[in-house]
Amino acid sequence: MKAMVLAAGRGTRLLPLTERLPKALVPVAGRPMIEYSLLLLKYYGIRDIIINLHHLGEQIEPYLGDGKQWGLEITYSKEPDLLDTGGGLLKAKPFLEDDTFIVINTDVLIDLPLDKLIAFHRKNQASATLVVRPDPLADQYGSLEIDGEGKIQRFLQTRTSTRPSVPTTKVMFTGVQVLEPRVFQFMDLDRGVQSFSTTKDTYPRMLLRQERLFGWRFDGFWQDVGTASRISDAEESLATGRAKLHYL
Repeated sequence: MKAMVLAAGRGTRLLPLTERLPKALVPVAGRPMIEYSLLLLKYYGIRDIIINLHHLGEQIEPYLGDGKQWGLEITYSKEPDLLDTGGGLLKAKPFLEDDTFIVINTDVLIDLPLDKLIAFHRKNQASATLVVRPDPLADQYGSLEIDGEGKIQRFLQTRTSTRPSVPTTKVMFTGVQVLEPRVFQFMDLDRGVQSFSTTKDTYPRMLLRQERLFGWRFDGFWQDVGTASRISDAEESLATGRAKLHYL
């Protein structure tokens, strides 16, 4: 299985630090934040990884190299223009299109049992499975609704019309997902690689076409480290033992 780590963003929430340092290399508890995603993947035997680059990407590639120091094989997808999540995935399609693959945001710390996530995805024969969690700030991040089986019934403002009365739980997307190459069929391939969002464009389109789109609920440790205050929160949780990452 292959994976993609999304690392092209400008990191505007971390300014002024990210004026000279790419977000992926901002330290969290003594290591660049991108290392957490890489070590999680390695722990579960996923070593063939592509990383997209844009803002200050010329610093990321020399730091990580070909990945051999971590026992990985790292490939890079360079984006002269920032392509957002959908465009970034579409540009990396030749690397990813052969089989099931994982996508992780670089600014996420999560104590995730990746094997259980993949098993859930396969059991449900899903086209896409997003790791989700209930959160008081779900609407701020962009909320979804899942039913008791984990099937997504609402994605942002788009709602499925097949089971309108089924009980649902409001959740948010954590930035980790398992995808089938089938998702590329729901991208606007005729217009070529351009900037677009999977969450705003691709997944709502899939939902309306009744694709098997699932959310796997995760209640363990998760922390967005996209701002200085959230990095501090993560560091305090790790330092005090309130949170542990089993793959370190």
